[in-house]
Amino acid sequence: MQERALGRTGVPVGVVGLGAWQLGADWGEVDEDEALATLIAAHEAGVTFIDTADVYGDGRSERLIGQFLRGLPTGRTVTVATKMGRRVPQEASRYNLDNFRAWNDRSRANLGVDTLDLVQLHCPPTEVYSTDEVFDALDLMVQEGRMMAYGVSVETAAEALTAIARPNVATVQIIFNMLRLKPLDDVLPAAEKMGVGIIARVPLASGLLSGRYDEHTTFGADDHRTYNRHGEAFDQGETFSGVDFATGLDAVRRLAPLKPEQMTMAQFALRWIIDHPAVSVVIPGARNGEQARGNAAVGDLPPLPAVTHDAVKDVYDELIRASVHSRW
Repeated sequence: MQERALGRTGVPVGVVGLGAWQLGADWGEVDEDEALATLIAAHEAGVTFIDTADVYGDGRSERLIGQFLRGLPTGRTVTVATKMGRRVPQEASRYNLDNFRAWNDRSRANLGVDTLDLVQLHCPPTEVYSTDEVFDALDLMVQEGRMMAYGVSVETAAEALTAIARPNVATVQIIFNMLRLKPLDDVLPAAEKMGVGIIARVPLASGLLSGRYDEHTTFGADDHRTYNRHGEAFDQGETFSGVDFATGLDAVRRLAPLKPEQMTMAQFALRWIIDHPAVSVVIPGARNGEQARGNAAVGDLPPLPAVTHDAVKDVYDELIRASVHSRW
């Protein structure tokens, strides 16, 4: 698999990683054996970067990854990024050194490591990005050996730009896919200029871009695609990228003819993201080994032609831009 540097960490990672939200919660039940099999399949297919968070299943995702790490053959390494901050009420005052240390201790215990590879603030209140004390605390935790580096996971382009200006922010995680093009305006150019890695999340727009859904598709009651369509539980942009489901289906039908014959729709959507050099890694989720292997295979596929990128933008401009571009 093609590799790129993970932003200011300088660590090489495969361009296709694994998002482990699905292995924790909010996507329906995934049992432990299936979760571990998914992790193993992804790694065997070339994945060397896994993204998780302390809130995914209240630590379940981290603990499963820790179990997976302990079973790795000697000499095989995987970079694990976790996130912190969403297990408490979202008040800026809670983003302080004492809480950071406590959250960090819990994640290190869950993952079974002394030093975390990358810790990201998990979509905190906007004012956190402008608070010097927050980043002083994160710098101190790196000095203490609790983590190798830190980054942020953001909701908006404005938050990303504020974080990129910070000298020690290694990565910015942001929603970026064929239905969310705003990061192309300013965020990706700024990140590339400053050497900050972009971690592209929600790359398939919560499965919309897989092409497997239609007007009759339903999701379980414990799936955020049922209970968060209008932002009832967390930011609406995390579910179908904030795009109205019916509109998203129309857009996918317009995008489908652009897909190269040898790719699935999911692979097409992932390849489109990787074609942007500012992206260090894209983190599709997977519920089973087959999905993980299919996603990982994109890391060895050729880039899409420029005319395809132009056509994707045309679909976005016509169907999607008016409803999402100004919001995030």
